[in-house]
Amino acid sequence: MAEFESNSYDTAVEISKKIEADIALNPAKYRVLTGDRPTGRLHIGHYFGSLQNRVRLSKLGVPTMILIADYQVLTDHDAYQEISQNTKQLVIDYLAAGIEPGENVLIYPHSYVPEANQLMVPFLTLVSNAELSRNPTVKEEIQAAGLKSVNAGMYTYPVHQAVDILFCKGNVVPVGKDQLPHLEMTRLIARRFNEKFCKNGNPVFPEPHALLSKTPSIMGLDGTQKMSKSRGNAIMLSATEDETAALIKKAKTDADRHITYDPENRPEVANLLMLIALCTGDAPQTIAERIGDGGGGMLKKMLTEALNEELRPLRERRRQLETQPDYIRQVLLDGSQRAREIAARTLDEVRTAMNMCI
Repeated sequence: MAEFESNSYDTAVEISKKIEADIALNPAKYRVLTGDRPTGRLHIGHYFGSLQNRVRLSKLGVPTMILIADYQVLTDHDAYQEISQNTKQLVIDYLAAGIEPGENVLIYPHSYVPEANQLMVPFLTLVSNAELSRNPTVKEEIQAAGLKSVNAGMYTYPVHQAVDILFCKGNVVPVGKDQLPHLEMTRLIARRFNEKFCKNGNPVFPEPHALLSKTPSIMGLDGTQKMSKSRGNAIMLSATEDETAALIKKAKTDADRHITYDPENRPEVANLLMLIALCTGDAPQTIAERIGDGGGGMLKKMLTEALNEELRPLRERRRQLETQPDYIRQVLLDGSQRAREIAARTLDEVRTAMNMCI
């Protein structure tokens, strides 16, 4: 896919469609890099927005690297005391959702892959301060975190993401539209490294492309912001059925009793309808017609039943995994060891290309 350039969202969409079609035919041709920061347990926005897709790709046979970005928590969070526990809870969420670690699926924290992190220094020499400062995703994250003093780690966050993607030669990254600037920085770093150091015409790094999510952005129960634990508008995967019912009961709707699917004029109602649709496979318009004059009460009742039914197997598996801390730790250790082997090979190639071998 190197002949394509993702210089615009429309171009990224077209490339993503081509990759999606090809993955089904040639899964081994790709390596997916995806992951999360260990800032807390995952919620239903993660489940519908990314977890289901990770399970799908791994079951297709696509080599999948699932990164737990523990170092990146330090850029804008003070909750370092909870990183270890949050890391283990992420693994439990992954496994409960259906991800199966093994030969083709690795789960690891990047603080346990020092060989990969050594790429940070040469990569930093390939970008300017101005390029880092202009990154719109970084600006949005600084604003969202309410940071008054911004550490250097936040500005170099896109470079660290490039390390995470390129050390394993990931060529596909499942992202939403808001993450495209980060991925473009990774492509830029790969291109500049290859142009500067690979004069023999054999590039070390691929230029990765986005696999854009088909799932619409999941709004929180307040209906106005993206679902987030920190905003208090999320339903966690680990919540009980009663807790789920109580949270949905408080969800915001509107004064019109007749339920219609109108995302522009009725975003709160539309969001709840979309969540039901994601659980049942029915179109949100069809669900709205079925509810009709049943009002917000019937809408919330239907969502509660659909969501609890969808998550029941995951939650049962989650309860089992909570009692297996040694297994969870072993998954992380095995993934880290395999990731280190991959990173060491890449680091050797990088040293060779930069004439640093001794």
